Amino acid sequence: MHRAVALAIFFAVAGSAWADNYLVLPFFNQSKDKTLDWIGDSLAEAVREALASEGLIAFERQDRNEAYQRLAIRPYTVLTKASVLKLGQSLDAEQIVYGQFELTPVKDAKEKTRGSLQVTAYLLDLKRSKQGPEFGEVGALEDLAALQRHLAWQTLQFVDPKASPSEADFVRRHPAVRVDAIENYMRGLLVSNPDEKHRFFTQAVRLDPRLTQACFQLGKLHLQRSEYKSAADWFQKVTADDVHYREASFLLGLSRYHTGDFAGSEKAFQSVADVVPLNEVFNNLGAAQSRRNLPEGRANFQKALEGDESDPAYHFNVGYSLWKQGNLEPAAVRFRAVLERNPDDAEAKSLLARCEKKSGPRVGDTKTEGLERLKANYEESAWWQLKAALQPQKK
Repeated sequence: MHRAVALAIFFAVAGSAWADNYLVLPFFNQSKDKTLDWIGDSLAEAVREALASEGLIAFERQDRNEAYQRLAIRPYTVLTKASVLKLGQSLDAEQIVYGQFELTPVKDAKEKTRGSLQVTAYLLDLKRSKQGPEFGEVGALEDLAALQRHLAWQTLQFVDPKASPSEADFVRRHPAVRVDAIENYMRGLLVSNPDEKHRFFTQAVRLDPRLTQACFQLGKLHLQRSEYKSAADWFQKVTADDVHYREASFLLGLSRYHTGDFAGSEKAFQSVADVVPLNEVFNNLGAAQSRRNLPEGRANFQKALEGDESDPAYHFNVGYSLWKQGNLEPAAVRFRAVLERNPDDAEAKSLLARCEKKSGPRVGDTKTEGLERLKANYEESAWWQLKAALQPQKK
């Protein structure tokens, strides 16, 4: 089941118990120049990341793009309000942020600007069936970072004024970066070719190293290519104020694990587990600890299993940890559970046979070393949504 579908089911089942979730659409380009479409994406991304950074549930770009595809809506089309509603309803969104922008070229050649940008934003409350406030920004395109930052802060003030940070604090955590760096970053997000993505993201970081979102994307590209050392180097550049920070730490843990830096991997996974107790985080933390022969490994494997007993990888890791410690009978129970879910699992079959023969680990047997199973997925947003639903609503 895809993440967007799973979230939609969560929202439908839980109803009003869930905290509001937000869909942010690319701002419509009212200019004649279609090469400026990236600005609309950048405005939307700034607002979406601001919402997510404050613990609000904002649908990710992938979810939004899949909704466009399901409804056969072309990207960058100027939508009617009816189409905006359909997009929101298709994802069970409760609040929609959308808007438009227009860039007016400056005719005076002495002016050092690419044009004057006018942005208008709207908030649509589907939950209460009413149109929210209209707000906006005006300024030079070169000041896009500051303009969209203030737009994002205004959005937070409208949707959650009591919990929103002060503008000074928000500005401190979201430094204004160069517009050409933003443009390269957005173009990197919009293209599909990995080499082109790498070129755009690298250029974005070169133009302004403070744009750590591009560092995160470069880390993901290197991780996909199994270039683990380079991936780790990029993930380490993602700062704590970046909305991707915890996911970057999770992926840093994976990267370090694959380079054999199990202590560094454990540290990265532990930093995430301290904030977001996800099954995949406990599982990978347990794997790093298991490779270091630390007793805490089995406890974290067990936490992952208790969180999702349907996953064969969690059964396997608990069984493997028990087997390594010579607890053969309980280990056999876990390996049988793996085979119930995946009868073709060769490693589980082999280790179950060893358990039944009362044959534990042997020194120097490389075939049974390092069999811990990792999780590459990281699903934080659903956990925050669940946490919000279980907490008493603020008055």
